[in-house]
Amino acid sequence: MELDKNQTPFRCAIYTRKSTEEGLEQEYNTLDAQRDAGEAYVKSQRHEGWSFLPDRYDDGGFTGANMERPALQRLMQDIQDGRVNCVVVYKVDRLSRSLMDFSRIMETFDRHGVAFVSVTQAFNTGSSMGRLVLNVLLSFAQFEREMISERTRDKIAAARRKGKWAGGRPVLGYNVKKTKLQVNQEEASQVREIFQLYLKYRSTLEVARILNDRGWRTKRWVTGKGKVTGGREFDKTHVHKLITSPVYIGKVCYKTEVHEGEHVSIIDPEVYEKAQSILKGNAICCGLENRNKHKALLRGLLRCETCNCVMSHSFTTKGTKVYRYYVCQKAQKRGWDACPAPSIPAGEIEGFVINEIKAIGKNERLIQSTINEIRHQTEDSIKKLAGERSRLLRQLGQDSAELGHVAQHLSPESDRLSQLKSRIESTERRIAKITQEQQSLTDKEIQDQEVHEVFSDFSRLWGNLHPREQCRVIESLIQQVSYDGEAGRLSISYKPAAMSLMSTESQEVLA
Repeated sequence: MELDKNQTPFRCAIYTRKSTEEGLEQEYNTLDAQRDAGEAYVKSQRHEGWSFLPDRYDDGGFTGANMERPALQRLMQDIQDGRVNCVVVYKVDRLSRSLMDFSRIMETFDRHGVAFVSVTQAFNTGSSMGRLVLNVLLSFAQFEREMISERTRDKIAAARRKGKWAGGRPVLGYNVKKTKLQVNQEEASQVREIFQLYLKYRSTLEVARILNDRGWRTKRWVTGKGKVTGGREFDKTHVHKLITSPVYIGKVCYKTEVHEGEHVSIIDPEVYEKAQSILKGNAICCGLENRNKHKALLRGLLRCETCNCVMSHSFTTKGTKVYRYYVCQKAQKRGWDACPAPSIPAGEIEGFVINEIKAIGKNERLIQSTINEIRHQTEDSIKKLAGERSRLLRQLGQDSAELGHVAQHLSPESDRLSQLKSRIESTERRIAKITQEQQSLTDKEIQDQEVHEVFSDFSRLWGNLHPREQCRVIESLIQQVSYDGEAGRLSISYKPAAMSLMSTESQEVLA
């Protein structure tokens, strides 16, 4: 497009850009310098009828790799409205570092008859030679951007391989100070509790529900630009991401590589590995009832005590006959020699567990041992609830004090005020629920007679239950079954509220 020398006035918009915000707070910064150069060039063409628009199109702190820039968007709108005849920049890469984006911009310029001028790179977009020079310059600008990206990636990779935190979203349990991860003790206790909840319930969805009921939220932080982010309700994706993060065992990742980190771990590696085993087991069976078509009673409950890993249910067929068994996962991964008792017939160990449960009602020593174990688990649950309640009361006091202070300085419609009110209400609900759970556990203290009755009912009802109901009862009653094949020993851990759960299940299956 040839410039019309007789056009008066020839309105020029001066566009400036800087990739970072560094130095923009200065009285005279690089954006001012770019604009001064543009104004000087336009003034040199005053005899041609050129004049610059008073509007400033400054993008400070925005990359040239995309078009998501407020001043550029405003400039494009003014071009479409017919307010601009020419766009002036200090260098071509100030307008764009992407050849594709630049082509789109030039199409818009051509469509509206707008010329384009670079102060430091003399060319005329109205000639074919000028367009060639422009495309060559832009190609080098894009090459430079890609080289910067590669150097940045290499720097991050080198930092991660040395165990350093190389940026990214902060994780629950840690604060970032001077590019280093420091343990946040309050959040760290929450992370440990989340892992324990997952080991207990073996479901990310159930853990997310419990966390939201407690009023817990995801990691909340303030970005470099002052934007508050995070602090949302948990969902199963958040829980899955948390329990699979090696950061909690003192490691850092780069792509598929895992390296020892500089920061302190907050989760025991054994607990972490247990969580990964459960996740893998859930992924294999997808957590669906119909995948347990052989009604394996101890699926997800049986562990190899010698290897400290899950024993998964498997089967094989010979003609019309199905042979079921439980296999140590370590033996599956490393070979049959890795475990002294790599497999055991499913029917054999399931029958043994059922007989052990039935035998409790006939053996006073077993009853007393069961009562002691359940009481110990109940006391431990009450202690954990008391600790959480104390923490929430402290948080409630801090939030209430902050609310009183903020209310004096902010309008009632402010986001910060709403967030504080919402968090206080959520905390109060969780405290009330904890109090209710504590009372419920206290009220359901196990009595000797109740144990006799429950296990007597179990022995009487078991043979009349559908296999699916049998699985439900076992899952409600048992927390874990540990099998030591080397010593030939089996131990059963019951859930804290096993007696009341069993009573409820018996009533349901009879109904």
